Amino acid sequence: MLRAETLPFTPTEFYLADVRDERANRTAVAQLIPAPATPGGSLPVAQPVDLQGGTLPAVRQFVRASLPRNSALRAVTMRLQELSVRETAAPGMPGLVEGRVTVQAAFDWQRNGRAIHLTDYRGAARYIRSAGPPTAAEPALRQALGESLRYLNGWVTREVNGNIKLATRLQVHATDFTQNTDADTLYYSPDQPLAFSDFHALPRPAGRYQASVFPSFAYTARAQTVAGVLHLHLNMKVFVVRSSSWVLPDAHTAHTLNHEQRHFDLVKLVAERFKRKVHPDSLTLDNFDARMQYQYLQSWWEMNRLQEQYDGETGGGTNEAAQQRWNQRIEAELRSYGVTG
Repeated sequence: MLRAETLPFTPTEFYLADVRDERANRTAVAQLIPAPATPGGSLPVAQPVDLQGGTLPAVRQFVRASLPRNSALRAVTMRLQELSVRETAAPGMPGLVEGRVTVQAAFDWQRNGRAIHLTDYRGAARYIRSAGPPTAAEPALRQALGESLRYLNGWVTREVNGNIKLATRLQVHATDFTQNTDADTLYYSPDQPLAFSDFHALPRPAGRYQASVFPSFAYTARAQTVAGVLHLHLNMKVFVVRSSSWVLPDAHTAHTLNHEQRHFDLVKLVAERFKRKVHPDSLTLDNFDARMQYQYLQSWWEMNRLQEQYDGETGGGTNEAAQQRWNQRIEAELRSYGVTG
C-alpha cells in the first residue's frame, strides 16, 4: 500500500486536480526480490508487484492525501510517463539487494479550457537492503513521488511572477510613439502637423493630384508577466514617410496642406480604433498575438478604404464642400478619441 507522504510545503498557486497514466508499460509498477526460501540461500528471481488497487488509483490517492486541494487555484494535471521500482542483486555485495526507483512526469494546467504544458520532471533514487521482505520499496517510491511534487511546487513558485504559461489574466497598455527624431519619418503628433518641409520627393505632375503623402501605421508589442498578469504593452506608430511625399511647386497653399493633413488624420483615427479593438475581452492568453495581427490587418484594409473614399468624395481636395464635410467629420472624431481638445 502506498501511504501518504508528509510534504514540507503547501502549494499556494496550484492544486493537483488529476493524475493520468501515460506509461508505455502499464504492467506491475515493481519488480521485487522476495525473501530467500532458506537462510543464506541465493536470491530468488524478482517478481512483479503492483500497488494495492492498481498504480493509477494508488497514485491518485497518494496525491489527494499528501497535498492540500484548493480548487480556487490553478488546476494542474500530472501525467505519469514512467513509474517503476526494479530490484536486482547488488553487484559485489552478496546477499544484498539493490533497488532503483524511476519517476518521470509531465505537468499541465487547464487555462480557459486549453491544456498548457508547464514543466517535466525526471527523478531517480537508489537503495540497498538486506535479503528479506522487500519493505524498502514502498518508502523509496513514496519519497520519489513526493520529490516530483516538491519539484513542481518549486517550479511554479519560481516562475509564477514572470512565466506567461502561468498567467491568469491579461491587461493591455497602449501608448503612442511621437518621438520625431528620424529625418525621413514624421510620427503623428497633434503638436507637429504636416508642413511643406515634410514633402521631400520630387513632384509627379502627371495625374489629377497636386500633392501626395503616404501615411501608414504600425505597432510594436511587448509582453511582460507580473504576478500572474500578462501585461501587453502596445506602442502605436502613425507616420508619414517624407521621402515618398511630394507637392507641386505651385500648390503650396493652406488648402493643399489641409487636404494632405486629413489623410494623416484618417490613419490616426484608424489606429485609435485599432487600439480599442485590442482589449482583454477580444484577446486570449493563448493566442493574443495572432488575434492582434488579425485586428491589425482588418484595420489596414479599413485605412485603405477610408483613404480611397476620402479622395473620391473630395476629388483630391478640389470639391471644397465635400472637403469641408470631411474636415468637420475628422475633427469631431479626433476630439472623441481625445487626440485633440
